[in-house]
Amino acid sequence: MPGKRSSDIMSAGPVRKRKKIDLEQKMKIVKKYEGGQSLSSIARELDLATSTVKSILNDSARIKEHVKGSAPLKSTVITKQRSGAIYEMEKLLTIWMDDQIQKRVPLSLMIIQAKAKSIFEDVKGKYSDPNAKFVASHGWFNRFKQRANFHNVKVSGEAASADTKVAEKYPEVLRKLIEEYGYTAQQIFNVNETGLFWKKMPDRTYISKEEKTTPGFKAVKDKLTLLLGGNAAGDCKLKPLLVYHSENPRAFKGISEVNLPVHFRSDRKAWITMALFEDWFINLFIPEVEKFCRENDIPFKIMLIVDNAPGHPAHLDDFHPNVKVVFLPLNKTSILQPMAQGVIANFKACYLRRTFAQAVEATDRETGKTLHDFWKSYNIYQAIINIAKAWEEVTQVCLNAVWKKMCPQFVHSFKGFEKDKTYEEVADEIVKLAEQLELEIDVGDVDQFIESHGDELSNEDLMELEAAKVKEQTEAEDEVEVVEEPRHFNTKEMALAFREIDSALARFEKMDPNSSRFLKVNRGIDETLACYRQIYEEKKKATIQLSFNKFVMKTEQPATSTSPQPSTAKAPSDNPNDVMPVSSSPSSSTN
Repeated sequence: MPGKRSSDIMSAGPVRKRKKIDLEQKMKIVKKYEGGQSLSSIARELDLATSTVKSILNDSARIKEHVKGSAPLKSTVITKQRSGAIYEMEKLLTIWMDDQIQKRVPLSLMIIQAKAKSIFEDVKGKYSDPNAKFVASHGWFNRFKQRANFHNVKVSGEAASADTKVAEKYPEVLRKLIEEYGYTAQQIFNVNETGLFWKKMPDRTYISKEEKTTPGFKAVKDKLTLLLGGNAAGDCKLKPLLVYHSENPRAFKGISEVNLPVHFRSDRKAWITMALFEDWFINLFIPEVEKFCRENDIPFKIMLIVDNAPGHPAHLDDFHPNVKVVFLPLNKTSILQPMAQGVIANFKACYLRRTFAQAVEATDRETGKTLHDFWKSYNIYQAIINIAKAWEEVTQVCLNAVWKKMCPQFVHSFKGFEKDKTYEEVADEIVKLAEQLELEIDVGDVDQFIESHGDELSNEDLMELEAAKVKEQTEAEDEVEVVEEPRHFNTKEMALAFREIDSALARFEKMDPNSSRFLKVNRGIDETLACYRQIYEEKKKATIQLSFNKFVMKTEQPATSTSPQPSTAKAPSDNPNDVMPVSSSPSSSTN
């Protein structure tokens, strides 16, 4: 039989290339189908064969199970589900390594092996063979790296440390670069990432102790990552970038993320990834500093100093001709990075002070609310508001003084740049607020709290994080989504709010013997509320106009006539003989 001609092969249509489909894409296909999209529509959208999509949907239960089991989402093969003490140890070890990488802590094979053995000893008691042994061999580590998708993680033979001699020489190198390009203090910026356990309390508070003993009350390990920064002059404080593990937290219902006082982004591990940093640099940082230069009549010529974090792309310098990116020497962040020299510590102290002040206010009211109740109801949206306000409280003096080690020529004051007077005052206020809450803490506890955000996660912490992750996934699956109406203004509520404010001011006026002081306060409040009053007046006018339009439309409609309509019937006559003929009906007819 003759072979098939080439023309026949060509007419058979294009040959579809085989594609590797990872777990992430498989989950997208499952979600699209469960959301009501048809099988053929999904196939067309993703350029896949209909049979391929059908096979994935038939295997959806196993796909979901593997995603729950922390399988790497970029994996293209679903292997046999593993279980037991070693499997649990590897899940916890993955969380620990992620945390260490995010903190830029150098990892050695010896350190990883020791941590793996330590975790295994803590978890093996829950399984059938409590006397099981685990040898963290090189072979096991290589297989673990592949399973956990740590292909690009560099593991050194020995943990590196900051080289103070190189750090001492670097400011002079940077000074020459600044002079060569002619940058001023207002044109030089630094940013740095920091983790924040937004629901954490100092260790000696009874809430912190209760968290260690009460099942189900361990939210303190819920972490987010912030990118904070500003210029060397201290007069340009950048809007914070905040990365959280949840894309749509429950606390955001009815709230637009665009209007948040931070740039909100999400990542499964709450990391500032390379893609997120690049997006921030191009779409947020450059427009913000360009606007700052324009408003202050400064040439748009910027130097951004960053460290060599894994999430900082090496090609940042290529994105904009007016923005030069300078990378700090490896392992010198702790010595040189301005934001790490006191700004972040001040910010975290201000954040703790705000949360304590809110706790005092909540428990002072006649609501019967306890500190425990307040802390359980404290959510990520409230934390974001406090983060923004705490960042506002970091002073220009602090933002300028922390450049002493890197750019001493720009610093106006050399007093207490690491923990300036502001930090000490804030710490004292926190202690006083704690006394009102009947908590026994001192300034040393505040220092320990600030530093604890960078502590290594213990085995107990890792187990809590994994349990919280499983619980969150279960709740998300069981939750029935309720579509809530977005927040909006209405005239009735606004009028009520203005009346309450006026009533409160009237009370102060009655009590205040100093009329000029009251008038000053009254003017300040009026100016602050001016934007809300403008919205109120506009909405009120719109309501009146709408009512008027409805009235006009109603009056312009043709009225229904009530006068008698002409009849085709003959008019009655005064003559009694003039009788109208009556048509006969079948019932009246005679045979």
